[in-house]
Amino acid sequence: MDANRSRPRVGHIQFLNCLPLYWGLARTGTLLDLELTKDTPEKLSERLVAGELDMGPITLVEFLKNADDLVAFPDLAVGCDGPVMSCVIVSQRPLEELDRARVALGSTSRTSVRLAQLLLAEQYGVRPDYYTCPPDLGLMMQEADAAVLIGDAALRASLHDAPRLGLEVHDLGRMWKDWTGLPFVFAVWAARKEYVAAEPALVGKVHEAFLASRDLSLDEVAKVAEQAARWEAFDADLLERYFRTLDFRFGPEQLAGVREFARRTGPTTGFPADVRVELLAP
Repeated sequence: MDANRSRPRVGHIQFLNCLPLYWGLARTGTLLDLELTKDTPEKLSERLVAGELDMGPITLVEFLKNADDLVAFPDLAVGCDGPVMSCVIVSQRPLEELDRARVALGSTSRTSVRLAQLLLAEQYGVRPDYYTCPPDLGLMMQEADAAVLIGDAALRASLHDAPRLGLEVHDLGRMWKDWTGLPFVFAVWAARKEYVAAEPALVGKVHEAFLASRDLSLDEVAKVAEQAARWEAFDADLLERYFRTLDFRFGPEQLAGVREFARRTGPTTGFPADVRVELLAP
């Protein structure tokens, strides 16, 4: 680490689902203390693993693959305890009819893709022919029988496009909850272990700043939604409902969901079924 660098390099996902975690940073003044890098979940995950970031969000699959090098922040994640609204399967036919059918993956988010594949295989007994393409629902449905979408593209597809096109929408968060009874975590916040060892007090302060930002945003969630609606294709009421639907906690129940996902997918995804999740010490 460069000894002259004082501001921690922190990742920032450019999706609406992370807005409540960052919105309060500007209000508290903490934003100026961070060197923020905005990008997609996949790119930020890669940069954190490569040591180009000190801490930030990382998709669950990439965290579990690299758990030996990372420390997760307690009580801070992006997940759901039931519906998530922004991780969906949109289908032209019932899910149990998708065996060997073409299913488009409108994202390289390995966590959402792996969750969709797990649910379709284990719950519906189908093994589709998956392929990756840009997240444009109209184009996807010209070539595929179903599509997996995440983030803002999933919100647009499930709320606007799918009803107009007469398509079924299946919420991955609800499907997981109905199957396991557990919350699902799509991304955690983590720091590199060597950075924690070098700057323990600073990492603790950044963790506290994100928790404070999250709590402030949720206290003023109507205001967050109103401001976001100015530049998004969704109205404030819908955004407020979305922010209230998401689960930004990472406690014992969320950890149990992570362990269940690891148990079911680890051996075929690149991490141990009993992978150890280390949490930042208070």
